[in-house]
Amino acid sequence: MAKQEDIFKGVISHAKEYGYIFPSSEIYDGLSAVYDYAQNGVELKKNIREFWWKSMVQMHDNIVGLDSSILMHPTTWKASGHVDAFNDPLIDNKDSKRRYRADVLIEDYAEKLHQKAEKEIEKARIRFGEFFNEEEFVTTNPRVMEYKSKQKQIIERMAHSLETENLADVKALIEELEIACPESGSKNWTDVRQFNLMFGTKLGASAEGAMDLYLRPETAQGIFVNFLNVQKSGRMKIPFGIAQTGKAFRNEIVARQFIFRMREFEQMEMQFFVRPGEEMEHYNYWKEARLNWHLTLGLGKENYRFHDHEKLAHYANAATDIEFNFPFGFKELEGIHSRTDFDLKAHEKFSGKKLQYFDTEQNQSYTPYVVETSVGLDRLFLAVFSKSLKEETLEDGSTRTVLALPTVLAPIKVAVLPLIKRDGLPEIAHKIIADLKLDFNVVYDEKDAVGRRYRRQDALGTPFCVTVDHQTIEDNTVTIRHRDSMKQDRVAISDLYKIVNEEVSMTNWLKKLIK
Repeated sequence: MAKQEDIFKGVISHAKEYGYIFPSSEIYDGLSAVYDYAQNGVELKKNIREFWWKSMVQMHDNIVGLDSSILMHPTTWKASGHVDAFNDPLIDNKDSKRRYRADVLIEDYAEKLHQKAEKEIEKARIRFGEFFNEEEFVTTNPRVMEYKSKQKQIIERMAHSLETENLADVKALIEELEIACPESGSKNWTDVRQFNLMFGTKLGASAEGAMDLYLRPETAQGIFVNFLNVQKSGRMKIPFGIAQTGKAFRNEIVARQFIFRMREFEQMEMQFFVRPGEEMEHYNYWKEARLNWHLTLGLGKENYRFHDHEKLAHYANAATDIEFNFPFGFKELEGIHSRTDFDLKAHEKFSGKKLQYFDTEQNQSYTPYVVETSVGLDRLFLAVFSKSLKEETLEDGSTRTVLALPTVLAPIKVAVLPLIKRDGLPEIAHKIIADLKLDFNVVYDEKDAVGRRYRRQDALGTPFCVTVDHQTIEDNTVTIRHRDSMKQDRVAISDLYKIVNEEVSMTNWLKKLIK
């Protein structure tokens, strides 16, 4: 556990030191769970967003984009259920005075049982080697069966209690499991109570006539209220999707774990409108498609898993999470939900406006069902950043810190380094930059010895370093160094574009999604 905590602290420290993420308003001692994306962070975030957008919108003929406003008519949130049902179960520890989400405390306990079962399985895998039958072991080993059974019982009980709003039983479960405050170890808990997560604000020139509004807690509702506008103006035919990225705001009870859970965050969502009765077919398609998208980033298949929901939201008839192995364990990265026709029917009821689709093939009107894919951009940033940060021991016994980002996402693609600051080498370096910078983010670095500059660019995540030396003057060749292998090749300046493009081109990465 201590090792995990140390790794996570290293991630946070590296993000600040190398210009990826800063605490917001730091000169005023910051603001809890609010962060600023720094000069390299904003580039990485932009690249992730663009990779998602191109794969979701540009590569699908039947998906279009939208950018709806953050402020929406307040009745929107009454219709969606957020005013009445957008709550988290809150619990306080009387001794430490710390506040927690009751469901997260229970889920973390259940996750420890899962990890214990996985350790038993891994020990058996090592013991039996190639003769190991995991399926047989999991279904026959008493200890593993006990861990998995207890985990299932805990999650099912919690889900039922939350669904029936039996908060007393949620507290009873915490007490029965002897869950302690992570900070103090105290088990002295208050009752569990519901806490609405929406931020309120006002619209109007004077306090007397101002309208009460909310900062949107999700981006999906902007898609639903524009369903007919998009469908008619784009002459869209079912099935079709509407994609959107943008800020959302939640007054989280416990905003922690760096950018994993923030009060101001960014979502990348797509709502896919389908015929009633066909939603499960599309739900299963998007489950597979979204996992495959994540796998193209090369962060390791073992770091992803599906978690099907025991407790469904009020709008869903099926839901799963793609969970990722963050430095603090497996947590939700993306949700795929079958939202039924709840949203469109609710907005139809509250607005008095018809929100139906006329299907020319079936010659009838109906309210479409919706399958949603929703990934947190900040969480995806953290997944990519944390899994890419590595400490490597080299052949000579020395170590290096390398941020082995997927090259398509790296903020800086190429660093151009003159061997020395004279003899015309800087001028050649700047000429190379001028030739590359229209297509790639390129930087110039002349400070320190070349070896130290290589290490600095490794830590920044730069895939290529190009060194200009005296031989360059003679034959127009340079040394190109590859971040991950540290291999160095002598190449012609005229070949640089092709070499870099082959590795970092978003087009080449998107081709991995085409079967």
